[in-house]
Amino acid sequence: MFSKSKINEPGPKQGNEAAPPYTNESDMNAPKTSTNLPAAAPKSKPPASTLSADLTIKGNLKTTGDIQIEGTVEGDIRAHLLTVGEGATVKGEVMADDVVVNGRVVGRVRGLKVRLTSTARVEGDIIHKTIAIESGAHFEGSVSRREDPLNNPERSRSGSGAPGGQPQSAPTSGS
Repeated sequence: MFSKSKINEPGPKQGNEAAPPYTNESDMNAPKTSTNLPAAAPKSKPPASTLSADLTIKGNLKTTGDIQIEGTVEGDIRAHLLTVGEGATVKGEVMADDVVVNGRVVGRVRGLKVRLTSTARVEGDIIHKTIAIESGAHFEGSVSRREDPLNNPERSRSGSGAPGGQPQSAPTSGS
């Protein structure tokens, strides 16, 4: 179906002669393409933003990148990958494609993939597509699976979302 062109292939080297970089003038004026460059991706993924243990933030955070929380956040967080560190506390809703909780979250967790490690402490509802809860994790709230947990967070209240036909109730105060 495809055939490899021999135009850009270096010829066999004879002796110690080096092949000239350009064979004719039209090659010198040809635009450089990404195939002539090393295999480095033009848009490499930046490292995760880290909020250190001595940092307290009051307000919402929103990024399309990754966040590693080690301190305290009082507000909602939206990210691609959110990691809550073992000593971290988040008070607010967290929403990410991937959520890994090693520390404490007080509020709703929404994610395509949610993972609670053995050191996690979550007080709030979890809405997920896939979930993993390790032995030793503390969780108080409800869990509901949705095909698209990042959109339409209240859709189950209209009667079309709770798996198993269980009715959803509004949170009650006092415990």
